[in-house]
Amino acid sequence: MSSFEGSPHARRLAGVVAVSVLALVAWLPACAAEQTADGQQVLAVVDGQEITEAQVRQEAPQGFAQLDAQLAQCQAAHEKGQHEALENALRQTVQGRLIEAEAKAKGVSKEEYLAAEAKAAEVTDAEAEAFHEQNKARISRPKDEALMGQIKQFLGAQRQQEARDALIARLEQAHEVTYKLEPQRVEVAAVGPAKGPENAPVVIVEFSDFECPYCARLAPTVDQVVATYGDKVRVVFRQFPLNFHPHAQKAAEASLCAYEQGKFWEFHDSIFQNQQQIAVDNLKVKATELGLNGEQFNACVDSGKFAQQVASDVQEGSQAGVSGTPALFVNGRFINGAVPFADIAKVIDDELKRKGVKTAAK
Repeated sequence: MSSFEGSPHARRLAGVVAVSVLALVAWLPACAAEQTADGQQVLAVVDGQEITEAQVRQEAPQGFAQLDAQLAQCQAAHEKGQHEALENALRQTVQGRLIEAEAKAKGVSKEEYLAAEAKAAEVTDAEAEAFHEQNKARISRPKDEALMGQIKQFLGAQRQQEARDALIARLEQAHEVTYKLEPQRVEVAAVGPAKGPENAPVVIVEFSDFECPYCARLAPTVDQVVATYGDKVRVVFRQFPLNFHPHAQKAAEASLCAYEQGKFWEFHDSIFQNQQQIAVDNLKVKATELGLNGEQFNACVDSGKFAQQVASDVQEGSQAGVSGTPALFVNGRFINGAVPFADIAKVIDDELKRKGVKTAAK
């Protein structure tokens, strides 16, 4: 025996090892849950009867289904956020390199290049006054010099961003930039009243509510899209009546009754042109004015013939992430709200470019 083996240090080390081994042995069974012969985890035993995890899940499915749905939503939101962050970072990287290349070619700094090429006109007092007049109902503050200064600052920043965006668009075209990263898309069935060819390279699915003022505001914009892009787009209308709009459900059903008689878009336009008159009696009058068979239309509306189809649209829209109206899906790319024509055109142009189709002149 060596001097170390018999020493107090060795005896203390042996004791530590022994205690550690005993602790490990005592701890291991706690890590492995008891299982049945077929491998199912046992969660409890009552009077000798085992209760497995599978049995618990089977007897209380609703709670687990709700949890699974919440987890799926969280996962989808996380993936969406990750993808949006990647898209934004990619665009910033591309834009930075384009600006750097142009600045280098001109022998100036990036800051000097941007100041010269993305220069925006200053906001005038008259423009600030006009903005205030158009938005005074939403502005709670009294009009004074400080407020008008803030309005000019806001409009100036907006104008500067527009100038930069226009510059980047020119540079991307001049340098033949192609984005390979696919945008985030949501699968949405293009079923329902539609206009435009079935083989159009861009399909726009709109979820809308006939009593929603923002949907009425978007309607002329969608018409502008159709007029601008022609047979390159197909627009599909799907129903999404919001439960706090008392007439929206029946208006949705009535529009499908009109669709049944081949007059959906005429009925659609008539409602959005006068949303104050969309009670059922008003809808019946509209149908007559548009030359529909009144008896057939009235029976269709009164019977709730298309109530289930409307409910199906709402369910599918909700699953796709729609929570308000209007909501657009341009080849599956989500656009929320009554956005300007330019915002929709930007996505359409990108989709056409990805498909190798010449964009429309605007």
